[in-house]
Amino acid sequence: MADLAQLQAWLAEAQNAYHTVVIGGAPTVVVDQNGERIEYSRANPQSLMKYIAYLQAQINLLMGVAVTGGPLRPFF
Repeated sequence: MADLAQLQAWLAEAQNAYHTVVIGGAPTVVVDQNGERIEYSRANPQSLMKYIAYLQAQINLLMGVAVTGGPLRPFF
């Protein structure tokens, strides 16, 4: 498992990638000065959001943050 600093770096990268995809800033084809063409597959925003949630959960585990599924109810 990665350490906290690595997870936080990955989270920042994933959030930046998500932002780029959402605003339409990710190119799918790049042609350089020599005329070489490089094609990239389109990123999937839903996959990025799942990855971001996974990284946040891992960070929470390392930091000891409890995550609950909803409000706590008294038990009598």
